[in-house]
Parts: sequence; structure tokens; C-alpha cells
Amino acid sequence: MTSDNFTAAAERIDTSRPHSARVWDYWLGGKDNYEADRALGDQIAQTFPHVVTTTRADREFMHRSVAFLAETAGIRQFLDIGTGLPTAPNTHQVAQSIAPDTRVVYVDNDPVVLVHARALLASNPEGACAYLDADLREPGRILAEAANTLDFSRPVAILLMSLLHFINDHSDAAFIVSRLLDAVPSGSYLALTHATDEIGGPAVKKAYEMWNANAAQRARPRTQAEVTALFDGLDIVEPGIVSPPGWRPPEGAVGPWKVPLWAGVARKP
Repeated sequence: MTSDNFTAAAERIDTSRPHSARVWDYWLGGKDNYEADRALGDQIAQTFPHVVTTTRADREFMHRSVAFLAETAGIRQFLDIGTGLPTAPNTHQVAQSIAPDTRVVYVDNDPVVLVHARALLASNPEGACAYLDADLREPGRILAEAANTLDFSRPVAILLMSLLHFINDHSDAAFIVSRLLDAVPSGSYLALTHATDEIGGPAVKKAYEMWNANAAQRARPRTQAEVTALFDGLDIVEPGIVSPPGWRPPEGAVGPWKVPLWAGVARKP
């Protein structure tokens, strides 16, 4: 990233409307958020008090799934789309702690994330990190630019954490996933989390109504069946499509075992 990229990104930041990455950062206890983000975050937390638990469960699933992919599946390349604001440990820190030569490409189109991209790029010298300012709706562009860092003739893990629910049309979401998977070889993986209102009752449904009335990016919760369909043609890793705390929890972990997200990891045969 050049200084011009960072300057241009800073000029694009709109602090007057809540943004998903910054509200998420606020719930995680970060500092890269603004008054509008905190106001909506507090409003939703009043309606759905477990929202902080949900965001942390999502992050912990990312840590466990990346560790599984690096250690058990032997993946050495990651394409992390919609990475959000840097909150250590990030994908490259988890993966490179297991395999120092891991290569990671982060993708996001939020200017706040871009401004903080330098924190994401502190790779282990044996591996590599790159950051792309790109939109999930442009999978072809993402793949073309990621190829400067990743070797798409070798397996790649595609990460889509709490991102696809911002693609409101289900056929569009399915197309994006398919387009990304078509570009990677057998032995590659898909790991994702996705919002749902099947868990949590009326408070969760109300929280999404509130979000969509105020935030710049509308969210579309999906059912377990709809999220499972996004893995069509893949071999889903046990325990299947579950709420994140229930996906291979660490030994001795204590619940809650369900938050209003679905999560899964699958291998391309």
C-alpha cells in the first residue's frame, strides 16, 4: 500500500453513519470506532444483550478454524475476505505461529480498515501478507490481485467471516462463493460464519431490524439450510454447520454453545 492509498482511504471515511466493521470493533472492545458506531452498538446491545458474546464467539471460531486449517489440513495460503479491523491475533498471526511460511491476503473495502492495514501487514519474514482494497462483489478482481501473493495452483483456504449476510440476494451470495471456489484447486477449503435469526428469539429479529434501519450495509440473516447450501459440492468438516461455539470447542470450554450465527469449514474435493 502506498501513502496515496492511505490518504485516499482516509478521505472516504464517513463517520456520520454506523459501519459494520467499526460497530464490530466496538463490541470487541476496540478503539477504531466513532460516535455513530457506538450509539448503534449500544442500542442493539440493549435489545440483544448477548451481542458481545456473539462477536467474540465469531472471532474465536476464526482462531480455531485457521489453526485447524494450518495444523491439521496443512494449508499454507489464506484468502481472508472481509477481514475487518485488526484485532490480534489476526489470521496471519494464528497461521504463521503454526507454519511460519504461510502466505495471507486480506481483503476489505472499508476505508477505516485500509487506514489500519499496516498493522495487518506485519508478516513473519518467512511468509507473506498483502492487503487488497476490494469489494466481495468483485470476486474476479480479488482473485486477479491476490494472485500476486498466492499461488492458485496450490490449495488455498478462503475465509468469509460474518460477511455474506451483507449480500442480500441469495443467488448473488451463492455465485460469489462458487466463483471463488472455482479458482482454487482440490484440497482447498472454505470457512465461513453467517448471521441467522433462527437462534435467539424475537430479540435477535428486533436487533436485525434496528441494524437495517440505521447501518450503511443491510444484513440478511439466513437459515441453517441456506448456509449449508453455500457449501454445495464440498466435503463439510465435522461437526458440520453449527453455531460457532460448538465447532470443535477447546477442551474444558464452557458454554454458551449457541449464538445467532452459523459456522462451518469444508474441503473442495
